[in-house]
Amino acid sequence: MTAARVISWLWGQSTAARLTRAPLILLAGAYWTVMKLRAARARADAVRLPLPTIAVGNLSVGGTGKTPLAAWIAAYCAARGRTPGILLRGYGGDEPLVHRRLVPQAVVVANPDRVAGAVAARAQGAHVLVLDDAYQLLGVGRDLNIAVVSAESAAASPWPLPAGPWREGRDALRRADLIVVTRKAASAEAAAALAERLGRAGRTPLCVASLAVSHLEGMRSGGRQELAVLAGRRVVAAAGIADPASFAQQLETAGASVQLVAYQDHHAYRPADLEPLVRAAARGDYVVVTEKDAVKLRRQWPGSAAEPLVAVLAVHWERNGGALEQAVDAVLAPAGRA
Repeated sequence: MTAARVISWLWGQSTAARLTRAPLILLAGAYWTVMKLRAARARADAVRLPLPTIAVGNLSVGGTGKTPLAAWIAAYCAARGRTPGILLRGYGGDEPLVHRRLVPQAVVVANPDRVAGAVAARAQGAHVLVLDDAYQLLGVGRDLNIAVVSAESAAASPWPLPAGPWREGRDALRRADLIVVTRKAASAEAAAALAERLGRAGRTPLCVASLAVSHLEGMRSGGRQELAVLAGRRVVAAAGIADPASFAQQLETAGASVQLVAYQDHHAYRPADLEPLVRAAARGDYVVVTEKDAVKLRRQWPGSAAEPLVAVLAVHWERNGGALEQAVDAVLAPAGRA
């Protein structure tokens, strides 16, 4: 069993999982205390960046859809004539490549120092900044602060790290200017119920978005395939992401019989990892990978082997997407006058 599956089980709601994580609760309490002190200190010393700034982040670790949402926002800015600068830490090396593929008009800067990254983005022509994974980056000011909460995480352990997936408690949502509830494998009803619960806690505008596989693309050729091509077929799904199970469930929804090959988030593929995938492609199965995995596999995949298909995610607004557009437009207005 991979580490990702062990952690997913540990943070689940089974009786065995609850008993196993009980010794971690004291550590979780200490972590929460440190985070609250750090948040108070960082907000007092926040530094303004040189361009209008939109921050996107989440309360839990990984898998909420913050990267597709940040890319959607950047593409929205580009469509309105503003060059977006996407700033991120660059952890794992794959996310900058994903952003460059998703939003080719953007200036993408990977630098743990977001101030230096902002200066570099402005020098390369950016008009507005989109900070990916920046909700806990409290030392940097922002004009729009967006919190992403996944419907899938609603059933997880309520404890912070390491006894649960939470970086911060739900009270941290008070810092948000807008909350986006996302869903991948969760039902529309589950996402709507979570949105209702969060909505009762305050007056922050709230949106709901589905992150669904819109179509498939050849990893090297870029040829488009409709999702229906997977119906009734055997699929080997390779995923080095935070929530590989949701990825497999999305492909199963298309009618595929899915064998999931799950790796740690930001997994660096080695030749030994490729061998079973190449064999699967040779025997006629579809090999389907995420955008995040494709940017690493593309360089290593043998030219003689049938190419994997890349699952392309699209953001579909199910509730109040106009609120996000209005909020982004408000940030872009001063950017247009600059």
